[in-house]
Parts: sequence; C-alpha cells; structure tokens
Amino acid sequence: MHAVVSHPDSSQLFAIAESQDGYFTMAQALEAGFARSTHSYHVKAGNWVRERRGIYRLRQFPVTETGHLVPWSLWSRDRRGEPQGVYSHTTALALCHLSDANPSKLHMTVPPGFRRNSETPPVLFLHKSRLAPHEIIQDHGFALTKPMRAIIDSAASGDADPDMLRQALEEGLRRGLITRRETQQANTCEQSPHWLKEMLQNV
Repeated sequence: MHAVVSHPDSSQLFAIAESQDGYFTMAQALEAGFARSTHSYHVKAGNWVRERRGIYRLRQFPVTETGHLVPWSLWSRDRRGEPQGVYSHTTALALCHLSDANPSKLHMTVPPGFRRNSETPPVLFLHKSRLAPHEIIQDHGFALTKPMRAIIDSAASGDADPDMLRQALEEGLRRGLITRRETQQANTCEQSPHWLKEMLQNV
C-alpha cells in the first residue's frame, strides 16, 4: 500500500484507474488523497460511478469489452489490496478466443485459503487452487490462466466436453498460445485426466 497523500491527486487516481480499465477501489481513492467523506459527492456530481461496495469507475473513462471483468477481480483483493482471483477454466479459454462457450457464471480460481466477509457474487464460480506465476497472464486490470492450464482445469472439473477442448488445444497450438513444452508438461500433470493425456499424445 502507498502512503496516503494529504490532498486529492486526480492524476494519481486517473493513473490507477487507467491501469484497471477505469475502475478503482475506495482504498486506492484514499491513497490518492480523496477523503472518505468526499466519495459520495463525487458519485452525486457524476465524476464517479459506484459499481459495487468499495469499487468505483471514472465516469469519463470509456467502457471496454472486458471492463466488466475488472470489478470482480478487485472484489477478490486481500487485505493488502492485491487481487487474488484469476479467471480460469472455460472463462479463460473464451477470453483467449479459444472457446465459444458462454457459461452463466465466470470461473475464477482463488488460493485455497481465500476468504471474504461478503458472500460470493452470483456471477462468480470460485475454484480453489494454487497457480504458479508462469501459468498466469496479466491483462488490463485482471489476470487469467494461460490456455494450457485452462484446458487442464476444464478437463479435470468436467467444465467442458472433450471435443471443445480438443479444438481449443489445436487452435492454441496453431496460434502459438500453447507450446509443445506445455503439452508435454500437461501430459505428466496429476490433474490431467487420462483421456486428456491421450489427446495430448495425438496432437
């Protein structure tokens, strides 16, 4: 966490919001010098949009195609303000344009010890697992698992049918989103079901 400045710094707040597709948290606004007592004013004045408890968006910031994913990432932040959730499974495959699946919930992987005082939003389906840094892609304001990890997770959870995952695997290899080294590692991964390992040997 950065030290809280003594006066509002709009440039600092904009820089924070810009890195998160226009969104920011109450804690980040405080760090930029915006006193808690002024937050309601900025919402009423139309400067900020209150997206959900403790999460805002700069009204003038353009809405992007994936911007709606940022608030849920910010919802998953820990006490240090660091987001813990990583979009995964078929959600990650869809974000990489490797799947046409449009599930009703967004799949997100969080650490095994993840806890929140508030209830999990209905739009999220949480999976608990530890992800290695090399399995994660940092996007603009949120993180997602790499395609090979997303395929393994989807196969292990039954989140997608084998035909869809085969297409995602072949397309990922063709586009260079998945490497041969990753398929070899996945073939020895304990999480990979037997049918996926057979598939990996034949691509």
